[in-house]
Order: sequence, then structure tokens, then C-alpha cells
Amino acid sequence: MDRQMIPFQSPVMGVRGLQGFVRSTCPHVCTVVNLKEMAEHHLSGHPDCTPTIVVDAMCCLRYWYTPESWICGGQWREYFAALRDFIKTFESVGIKLIFFFDGMVEQNKRDEWIKRRLKNNKEISKIFHYIKSRREQPGRNMFFIPSGLAIFTRFALKALGQETLCSLQEADYEVASYGLQHNCLGILGEDTDYLIYDTCPYFSISELCLESLNTVMLCREKLCESLGLQVADLPLLACLLGNDIIPESMFESFRYKCLSSYTSSKENFDKKGNIILAVSDYISKVLHLHQGEKKLEEMLPLGPNRALFYKGVASYLLPGQKSPWFFQKPKGVTVLDKQEIPMSSDPESKQGVPICTKPESNQEVLIYADPESKEKVPVCANPESKEEVPICTDPEFKQEVPMCADSESKKEVPMCIDPESKQEVSMRIDAESKQEVPMYIDPEPKEGVPMCIHPEINQKLPVGTDPEFNTEAPKCVYPEVIQEDPMNMGSEIKEQVTMVSDPEILKIAKNHHVHAESYLVYSIMSSGEIECSNTLEDELDQALPSQAFIYRPVRQRVYSVLLRGCQDGTSATYPVVKEWFVYPGNPLRHPDLVRPLQMTIPGGTPSLKILWLNEEPAVQAQRLEILLSCFNLSSSREELQAVDSPLRALCCLLIYLFIQVDTLCLEDLHAFIAQALCLQGKSTAQLINLQLEYINPRAVQLGSLLVRGLTTLALVNSACGFPWETNEFMPWNVFDGKLFHQKYLQSEKGYAVEVLLEQNRSWLTKFHNLKAVVCKACMKENRRIVGRTHWNSHHTGRWGRQSSGSHRTSSAYSRSGQGQLWRDQGPGSRQYEHDQWKRY
Repeated sequence: MDRQMIPFQSPVMGVRGLQGFVRSTCPHVCTVVNLKEMAEHHLSGHPDCTPTIVVDAMCCLRYWYTPESWICGGQWREYFAALRDFIKTFESVGIKLIFFFDGMVEQNKRDEWIKRRLKNNKEISKIFHYIKSRREQPGRNMFFIPSGLAIFTRFALKALGQETLCSLQEADYEVASYGLQHNCLGILGEDTDYLIYDTCPYFSISELCLESLNTVMLCREKLCESLGLQVADLPLLACLLGNDIIPESMFESFRYKCLSSYTSSKENFDKKGNIILAVSDYISKVLHLHQGEKKLEEMLPLGPNRALFYKGVASYLLPGQKSPWFFQKPKGVTVLDKQEIPMSSDPESKQGVPICTKPESNQEVLIYADPESKEKVPVCANPESKEEVPICTDPEFKQEVPMCADSESKKEVPMCIDPESKQEVSMRIDAESKQEVPMYIDPEPKEGVPMCIHPEINQKLPVGTDPEFNTEAPKCVYPEVIQEDPMNMGSEIKEQVTMVSDPEILKIAKNHHVHAESYLVYSIMSSGEIECSNTLEDELDQALPSQAFIYRPVRQRVYSVLLRGCQDGTSATYPVVKEWFVYPGNPLRHPDLVRPLQMTIPGGTPSLKILWLNEEPAVQAQRLEILLSCFNLSSSREELQAVDSPLRALCCLLIYLFIQVDTLCLEDLHAFIAQALCLQGKSTAQLINLQLEYINPRAVQLGSLLVRGLTTLALVNSACGFPWETNEFMPWNVFDGKLFHQKYLQSEKGYAVEVLLEQNRSWLTKFHNLKAVVCKACMKENRRIVGRTHWNSHHTGRWGRQSSGSHRTSSAYSRSGQGQLWRDQGPGSRQYEHDQWKRY
């Protein structure tokens, strides 16, 4: 498709308002350049260095996804071809590309992540409303990237021989650092933070013409000339305007004060443009006068947000860089997740800022010295109330008492009992709905977990749980501060606590993560916290549960594999994993706390060292056994091994889906199998020319459901030591959105199997063999797959909506006899009756 016809709409990233300001008010900051010519010039000055561009891949996904169809689950063959063409274009002019992906969401950016996910939910609702009313794909102005695009882009780039890396923190910092340290030609992305970092040149992906390699270079030096600032001032400006760390509302009143006293306002500039000019003017004319004499908090209304502000400014300092705004040795120490974060990246610098971040939390704790008692008192900056809340200290035991503990009664609140499952369930009171909801999922609870009451928000929490639900488990332990110089504090600060303590295993998991070879494994083992973004799911469709719930039992079994040996020393209880999964009705106020689900493996589950490092044939067989056990499909091992690659992984996934979800029918199975077989004989050109009669909303959701299953397979395969080749579950080998949609519409109309298979007799035998494998495996679990007409006559009323006052609690036992509890989603959100879709 002609790229010029695709409007590029990037989500708001980086400094608020800066992109629009640069393009409308300071167009001279943007210079059209030719990357081929720049590469030649770079090579002449550095003959021993290949011209290299660092690519912020997350910013480029929308640019790369050129297929016309995006609603049906993804045109993966077309997308793979587009990536290949993109790479070849740069290789032809001698430019090397290094691709970076976001490896995890930093805690100080979690709120921004949640904000974007909730906004995406509204966009998805509009998309389904459009489909139902017009039965066609919305225009590109409503474009939503297919589920799993970022994950499978990593694997696609590696398959194309590209150096692909996943970050250990926010990718933009690692991109900027890499570009600076390796003397790169530039950074290709779409994030105004790259104008703030003092790094190599920044090129716009949205303005890139692939045919000519012309694009726009945004020059930070020219921006500084327009604003009367120095490059070192840009981090300060970015935080005062608002970015992914500092909420835009935090300094709103300050910005308007700057605007009211700004005498050079220009009528032809918009309001935001004048605000940026006014804040810049204040920095250059007011703050510069006192730079080196006064602290920032004496010149700016930082208040309780002082720690967060310093952290925001420091986040732009690359290795070896320092800020002129951090001039005075402070009282205290800067700690982030139990690791020292100096306010200067220069190892020789002695400058810092008194910040202590609460371990395992995203809240800043300022360490203040009481002038009378001479003791340092931890103070928590509450981001919602904007008030500093002292952390209670027990004077008798000299221990800090978490704020969620009732310091007067010290009483433990017993757990409630689910009347249907007879299982103990940790509950909380939803602040908005005032209803009790399960706090975590415990498949086999052995004993009650003590609870505590937060005196202000009146919520029941497990002991040691952060009152803002950003963490769970151990109580906060703050490192003792003996010296005030943060640069000499290395020996006093504890290393970051990880879920898995074995350094060798962690090193292997980290290496796989950094080189984009695994998915989610390192996050589970290091922080015990993972996330999954939006999926094209219809919140009004009661018949199909969210993919987050369908694949959760698989993830729970993976947790038991990865966290084996991490149980508490006094019990066999596994630690919980925090899941930030987006699904209809989830307000994302806190993560779902999910416990691992233990499996019974013949001969026992081997250690990760054996599972990952041992190459003996017997261990390879164990890897496959554990992979199938994660899907609870050990009994179907022989049938699945008889299926040829690449359909074996797809067959495994289909069996799991049809056992899990009762509302999937025979017509759905026919469509899934037919599209997989027909795809093997299709060229990319044939897939591009495929036309659909209309768009069906249920088929849209099924397409996304299957792709999320493929991402789950990527997780399981990497956790089990890669028993299957990665290409077995890559979507461009087993799935095409439009082709599946076509087969779904035909199957729904009752077309014969021969028609679904396009009269290809060689595929007919394979079709019946695959169907037999799926149906036989399902029958072992008493799941009989029937046609839609038969299903409707036997399932009337099972999906009726409950009254607004009711809430959902699932049964306590799955097919394997091990429990699984779903969090209540609150009134008015997506609700399911007891045992509606999960078969037991």
C-alpha cells in the first residue's frame, strides 16, 4: 500500500506540547536531510566505523505496519515482507540498524502506561461500535495496531538477521545512551524526549520517505537558540512542561504564572506555544541569575513533588553527563529500587539529591533530618494527595511500621470464605464500587494470610502490602544512611531483591531478555511483575471471555516452573506475580496478584539449570513434557507429536482454547484449521489481494484471541528451555487475519469443508487429521465440540447478564483439580456467572 496514503498518528510521547510547538512555531528546528548522504559524510570522517542508526522500534510500529487490513488479527506475511524491504533499503546504502524495544515498564512511568491503556480501551469500544453498525473496517484514522505486533516484530527482525535488543529500563534512555556511546549516525524514532537528551542527531520516522531516504532531522541546538537556553537546560524545561514521569498538571499553575508575566507573547502563536516560550524565558532570565547560589526548590514551587522532579531531571542524564542544576551536596541519599541513582551520571561527580524510593514501590520517600532530634525521618510523598506522609516508626521496637498497619489495634483481619468454593479468598474493598473483591489468586491455599486495615482508605490488605497497591509481600526495609555523599554509599545500599536468587539462572534469563530471545521470563524472575497491553476485545460480548483470563492458567503454571524454589522458608507457598493485564472492566488501579499453579510432572520438575542448560535427549523430552503440561495437555502428547511443523504448535493452542471456552463451536474450529492449511499455499501477493464480503465482530475478537495465544506460546517455550523452534508459532507461518476472516464467514454460512479448502484435495486429508487430533483431545476432557445450531439449543441463557449489584466469583477448581480465582470486575463492567465459560 502507498505509504503516503497512510496518516501517521503517533501517541503522545515525551515532552507535552513540544512536538506541536516545534513544527508550528519553530519550523527551522526541523531540517530535511538525506540519510544516504549523511551516511557517506559520516563514513568519510570515520572510515573504520559503519554508519549506524539506532531505531526506537516501539515508535516505528505504526510506520512499519503498512497492510491495508488491520482489524482481523494482522496481515503477518505482508508485515514481514514490509520489514524485510525496510531493512534492505538501509543495507543498500551501507547503513546498519540497531533495534531497541521496551523491555519493561518503569515504576515511575506506570501511571502514564495505565493512562494510555485506558484511553485505548475507549478507542477499541468505538472500533467495535463502528464494525457492528457498518460491517466494515474503520478508516485509518481509527487504526489500532494488531495484538502482539511489538512482540512478534522482535522475532521477525531477528529472523531477518538484525541486531535486536530489549531494554532493562525505559527504551528511550538506552537508545540515547547507545547512540552517544557508539558515535551513531542518529536515532530514528518519534519521541520528543530525543530532543532533550544530549545525544546523537534525532530523525523522525513519521517523515521518512523510504524510497528516497529523506526525512526530517530535529536539531536540539536550534531549539535552544529559539528558546534562549543551553542544551543542559532542556531536562529542566521538559519536567516543567510535563513528560512521562512528571504529570502535566503538576506545574500547571506555575506555567500560567510564567505566561502572565511574559512580555513577549506573540499573537500568532497558540497558547501552548506561548507557554513554552514563557517557561523558557523564566529559566533563562530568572533561574540562570541564581544558578549555583540557590537550590531549585528555593526557585521553583516543587513542594512535596521535589523528589519526583529531581528524578525526572536526572532521568535525562546519560552516562558521563552531569547537570549544572545539581550543584550542592545534599543531605540524604538517592535510592531507586534499592539501587543508588546519582543525580549526575559522572562517576567523579559528588552531587546528588536527597531522594529515597520505597523499595518495591514507585513512591518516593524523602529522607529528612529533624533539626532537633538529629534523626533522619522517612517521609512518603503521596502522589495523589500531594501531601508528605511520615512513615510510622515504632519507638519501642525501633522498627518502621508500614502505613497500612493499624498501629493502634495491631489486629489481624481473618480471611473471608467463598461460600461456593469453600476456599479462603483474600479480599479487598473496591474504593469506587464499595464491593469486596479477591486480592490474589491462590490455587491451593493452606492457611489464612493475615490482613491489615489501612486506616484512611479502609481497605483490607495482606500484611506488607503497599496501600496504593503498587507492591505486595515483604515489608519495606530502608537502607541505613550513614554518609551523606551518595557517591560513597555503594557499600551501604542493598542490591535489588529479585524473585529468583540464583545468579547463574538470572544471568541466563537476562541475556535471553536483552537479546530479544524470550518473552516475559526475565520480568517474572527479576521483579515478579508483567504487563500485557490492549487487545481487540468487545466489552459487550458476553460469550467470549478476555484473553487475559483464558490464558491465565497457562501463565500460572509457567510461574511454578520459573519460581520453583522461591517459596517462603516457613511454607510451600509460592510468591505472587503482579499482572497488569488490560481487559474490559479492569480499571487498572492495581495489578492482579496471581499465584503459581503447581503441576504434576512424571519424574518431577527439573531445576532450571537442568531444563535450560542440559542438552541430553532425555532432558529435551522433559522440556516438551513441561510445555504440554503448562497447557494441561500431557495426555495428548503422542497425537501432537504426530502433527507436522508448523501446525503442531497451532494444534496445541486450538486444543487448549476449545477445552477452555465452551462457546467455541465446530464452525470456529473449521475456520481456524482451514486458514492454517490454505496459508501454506498462498503467496504474499495473493493475501494482499484477498477481499472480504464484510467484517464480523466475533471473528475480529477470535483473530486477536488466537494471536494472544501465540504470544503465550512464546512465553511457555522460552520458560521451558525452547523445546520447539521459534518459527513453529510465528504468526506469518500459521495465521493470516483476512484469510481466517474469509474462512470464518464461509464456515458460518455452512459451506462444505471442500469449499473452505478451495477444492484442494491434498489439504482435505490433513484437515480431517488435524480436526481429529483436536476433537480427540477435547473428548478426553469431556468437551464435545458441536455445531453452532446444536450449541444454541443446549446453552440457552448461559450468558445472560447479571443484575448490576452482583459480582463474579469463579469456582475454585479447574480440570486439573487445582484452583483459580478471578478478580471481581465490579458492577457495570464485564461480568460472568458462576462456571459460565471455564470448564471444570
